[in-house]
Amino acid sequence: MDRLIAFLCASLVFSTPALAGAWLREEGASFTSLALTAFSEPGKGIRFKSSLYGEWGMRPNLTLGLDAEEHQELYGHAVVFARLPVAEFSNGGRLAAELGVGAHHRETRAWAMYKATLSWGKGFQARYGSGWLAADAALEYRSHDALIRKLDLTVGLSSHRRVNPLLQIETSYVPGRPLYWSARPSAMFRSESGPNTWIIGVERNAARDRPGLRFALWRKF
Repeated sequence: MDRLIAFLCASLVFSTPALAGAWLREEGASFTSLALTAFSEPGKGIRFKSSLYGEWGMRPNLTLGLDAEEHQELYGHAVVFARLPVAEFSNGGRLAAELGVGAHHRETRAWAMYKATLSWGKGFQARYGSGWLAADAALEYRSHDALIRKLDLTVGLSSHRRVNPLLQIETSYVPGRPLYWSARPSAMFRSESGPNTWIIGVERNAARDRPGLRFALWRKF
């Protein structure tokens, strides 16, 4: 485990990542991510979590997107967002901002939700190839609930190798409740010819006693 963490931290390098919170899509370019995570729960069988994420470069300085997640019809959300550049710091990385609006549900009941995100990203060059580091800080207001504070971190490689590592960490906090966290170490398998990248990994989070198995497909258009 220590070697894996050291490898991931050492592999930060310059590139445009697929999941690009601080980077905007080029005009006319798009990206989609489909993911499914399966958890085994004692006495309940297999539980699933699915997600759909998409981005489209409407203009050079405007990216539109969709972020949706569903937990086996129990609860989920869907948000449309717009991303705008904020600042670029040369060797210090770059900042972008997102504003989103959508809805979330618990079983058959639904409510509005609003989200504001500030994203920072930076590329690096290291001995293992090219990759990126990103941090996303968000405030999420759900109309029937409290204000949720979120901080997500991503580090990954995007070199020309067929297989590259990826690590995603997500946290969220509501005052008066325990901190929620999830960690997803994964391997990215790049297609030799074509725009597809397959993701296979595991997810461990604060809500479940056992880790889940995660599959995802990234595609650029």
